[in-house]
Amino acid sequence: MNMAKNKNLIYIAIALVAFIVLAFLYSTPVFTGKQLFQHDIVQYRGGAKELIDYRADTGKETYWSDSMFGGMPTYQMGSRFTGDLIKNIDSALNFFPRPVNYIFMLFAGFFLLGMVAVRNWKYALLGATFFGLSTYFYIAIAAGHNGKINTIEYFAPLLAGILLVYIRKQYIWGFIVTTLFMGLQIAANHPQMTYYLFLALGFLFLSELIRAIQKKTPMKHFLISSGIIAASCIIGVGMNSQRIMANSEYIKETVRGKQILTNDSHTGGNSGMDKESMLMWSYGKLETLNLFIPRLMGGGSQEPEGKEMMNRVQELVQENVGSQAEMDRISKGFGNLTYWGDQPGTSGPAYQGAIVCFLALLGFFFAWKKYRYWILGATILTIFLAWGSNFMALSDFFIDFVPFYNKFRAPSSILVVVELLFPLIAMIGLYRFFKDNELTEEYKKKILLYVGGGTLGFVLILLLFGKSLLGFHTENEKTYLPPFLLDYLTEERFKLFRIDAIKAFIYVSIAAGVLFMVLKQKLNQNIALIIIGIVSLFDLWTVNKRYLNDDNYVDKIFAENPFQTESSDLMAEKVQGNPNLEPILANVNVNKTLETIAEKDKTHYRIFNNILGTFSETNTSYFKSSIGGYHAVKLRRYDDVINEYFQIMDSVKVPNILNLLNAKYLVLGGPEQPQAIANPKANGNAWFVSDLKFVESPNQEIKSIGVIDSKKTAVIASSDKKYFDGKTVQPDATAFINLTKYQPNELEFKSQSKTPQLAVFSEIYYPHGWKFFIDEKEVPYIKADYLLRAVHVPAGNHDIRMVFEPEVIEKGKWISLICFGLFILLSGAGIYFVYRKRGKGEVPIKEE
Repeated sequence: MNMAKNKNLIYIAIALVAFIVLAFLYSTPVFTGKQLFQHDIVQYRGGAKELIDYRADTGKETYWSDSMFGGMPTYQMGSRFTGDLIKNIDSALNFFPRPVNYIFMLFAGFFLLGMVAVRNWKYALLGATFFGLSTYFYIAIAAGHNGKINTIEYFAPLLAGILLVYIRKQYIWGFIVTTLFMGLQIAANHPQMTYYLFLALGFLFLSELIRAIQKKTPMKHFLISSGIIAASCIIGVGMNSQRIMANSEYIKETVRGKQILTNDSHTGGNSGMDKESMLMWSYGKLETLNLFIPRLMGGGSQEPEGKEMMNRVQELVQENVGSQAEMDRISKGFGNLTYWGDQPGTSGPAYQGAIVCFLALLGFFFAWKKYRYWILGATILTIFLAWGSNFMALSDFFIDFVPFYNKFRAPSSILVVVELLFPLIAMIGLYRFFKDNELTEEYKKKILLYVGGGTLGFVLILLLFGKSLLGFHTENEKTYLPPFLLDYLTEERFKLFRIDAIKAFIYVSIAAGVLFMVLKQKLNQNIALIIIGIVSLFDLWTVNKRYLNDDNYVDKIFAENPFQTESSDLMAEKVQGNPNLEPILANVNVNKTLETIAEKDKTHYRIFNNILGTFSETNTSYFKSSIGGYHAVKLRRYDDVINEYFQIMDSVKVPNILNLLNAKYLVLGGPEQPQAIANPKANGNAWFVSDLKFVESPNQEIKSIGVIDSKKTAVIASSDKKYFDGKTVQPDATAFINLTKYQPNELEFKSQSKTPQLAVFSEIYYPHGWKFFIDEKEVPYIKADYLLRAVHVPAGNHDIRMVFEPEVIEKGKWISLICFGLFILLSGAGIYFVYRKRGKGEVPIKEE
C-alpha cells in the first residue's frame, strides 16, 4: 500500500516538474531577464503611481488617490488590504516570474481536479494540458488581464474541493481544499469570473440534489456536503472581508451601481450598467464554433496577415477608385481586416482546441452521468449567455431577474466556464473509454463512429461550402464595399479559415484514428494518450503563439518604466519593429512635457491631456494628477460629467468644467510637438462662494455646472437645503482659503473670512470615509456642483482638514483575520482527526 502511494507521489512530482518545464519553455524570454509588456499593466503603473509612491515614502497604505479622474478610492487600483492574509498564500503560489506563474498554476490546478475526478495521474496530466493551454487565457495574459487569469487559475482546484465533498465523500479534505481555494479565488479579485463559475456550479448543486431525490446518493450525504461547502464558501469569502466590504461600498458609487441621471439610455435609480454597455462584446452564434476552429470568424482584429492585406487593399483602391465620394463610401464599410465576427473587435478567438472539443463531445456520451448532465447544462447556458445581444430573450431575463448579473460587461468572457468544463468532460470521457468496462466495445465503436464521422463531415461541409455558409464578411462591408474589395477580402479570409479548418480535420482524424486502433487492440493505451497529448499540445501551443509570443517580452527598463521621457538611438533600435513598444517612443515628447510641468510646479493641481486620449491613458497620472485616466470602474458622478461635457467639446462649457476640476495646465497639440498651456482661470484647490443655486434634480445639477460662474456660485441639490438650517452665507471680497498640506488621503487648508462662507473643494465627492475637521472639530459636509465636496465655514481664521478614514477598512480587517484564524483552526483539527482515525486503523467512509 505504502509502495503504491509512494509511486503515485513520484508520478505527481514528475507531473509538476513537467508543468514547470512547459511553462518556462513557453516563456523562454524570461531566461534573459525580459518581462511581459502588457497594455493594462502599463495603464496600471501610471494610475497607481501616487499610491505606490505613498506606500514607499510612508510605509502605510492610502485608500484614496488623486491620480485619475479627479480622485477615487484605490480599492481597484492595487491597494493592499492588511487583514487579508490569504493574499500572502496567493503570492507564495505565484512565485515564478510572469507569465510562468500563471501557466504553471493553470496546469497544476487542473491536475488536482483531474486527480479528484478520475484518480489517475496520466489522465490528470493530459487534462491539465487541455485546460492550461486554452487560447483565451494567453490572449488575456498578453492584454494584461492579470486579475482575471489569477482568478481563473483557482477555478479547477476550487471545483476539486467541491467534488471531494460531493463525489468522494472526503469531508475534511474537501472542506480544507474548498475553503482555501475559495479564499484564493476571491483574493485574486475578479468578481466577474467568480460569478460566472458559480453560475456553472449551480448546475452541479442541482445535479447532486436530483441524485439525492432519486436516491442514487443518500439525502443525508447531500445535506452534510452542501452544509460543508456552504461553510467553506462563507469562510473563504470571509477571509477577504476587508477587500469585499470596501469594494461593496465603493461599487454602489460607480458605473456598476445605481444610475443618477435620467436620459434616453437609462433611468435614475436603476441599478447596474445600461444594456448597450453591458452587451457590447457579445459572441456571435456562429462565432461560438471558433472554440473548435480558431479562425472561423478570423483571429484578432490585428493579426500579422492584416498588414499584407492592407497593402493589397490600398493598391486595389488606387487602381479602381476615382472619386472622393467612392472613397468616403469605402471608409464607412471598413472594419477589421482579420476579424469579421459580431463583436466590435477582439484580441483573438476563445479557441479550446480541435481535439479537446472532439473529446468533449465524446465525453458527453462516455462520462459518468453524475458529471455528464450538469456539465452539459452549464455549457449550454454559458454559451447562450455569451451570445448576449444575439440572444436577447435570455440576456434580458438575466439582466432583469438574476442578482448581480447586470454589474458585469462583455458577456463573451463567460466562455471561461466552457474552457473549464470541456477539458474536464473530455478527460473523464477519455478515462472511461479506456478504463471502464461498463461501456461495451460495441457502444464505444458506435459513438466513436457517429461523433467522429459527424465532426469530420461537419468540417468538410465548411471547407466545401464555407463561402456561402459563413460569408467571410460583415453586413456593413457588404453594404458599403465595392465588389473588387469585397471579393478580395472574402477570398483572403477564406484562406485564413481554410488553413485552420484543414488542421482541425487532421487533428480530429488522428485522435479518432488512435481511439479506433486502441479498440482494435492495435495500439497501446499509453501510446494513444501520448499521441493525443502531443497533437493537442502542438495544436494549442501554435495557435497560442499567435497571441502571446516573444514579441510580447521587452527589456526590463521598458516593462517597469513604460513612460520614458528621453529618446535615443539605442531606444529606437530596441523599439523598432515591436508594435508593443512603438507607443513608448511615440509618447516620449508628451511624457517629457508632463514631467517638466510636474517638476516646475510642485503644488497640487490637475492636468488635462488632450493628446493621448484623455480618458484612456495614464501617462499623465504617472507624472501628476489627471483629469482623465484609464479604469473600468469609475465613480458614477465623474463618468456622468465625462459623458455630459467631454463627448462634445463645447468651447464654453468644457473650460468651465476644467476650471472646476482645477486643471491648472492643458497639454494640447500633437505627440511630436506637445504644448503645455497654463490655465490661469482654474479655480484652485478650494474657494469660497456666497451664492447658492438650489436645483431639484440631478439632471438640473449637472446641466448647471457647465454654465454658472463656479467661483462665485455653487450648485446644491435641494435635498441638501437642510444642511444650511441655522447657517448663513455672506460675501466677503477679502476672504481666502489656501491648501497648506497635500497627501492623497489627507489635505489641510487655512482660511480667513469676515463672514460665514461655503468652501467648495476641487476634490471629488465620495460619501464614505471622508471626514472634515474645522479647528480639529469634526463637522458634516455636503456635495456641491454635482461631484465636489463642500463645507460651511464660520467667520474668522480656521484650520480645515479632510482625511480619508473609511471605517469599512478596519471592520473588514478584523472579520478577515477571524475567518482566517477559523480556517486554520478547523483545518488543523480536521487533519488531526484524520490521522488519529488512521492511527487507530478505523475504516474511512466509503467513496463513490
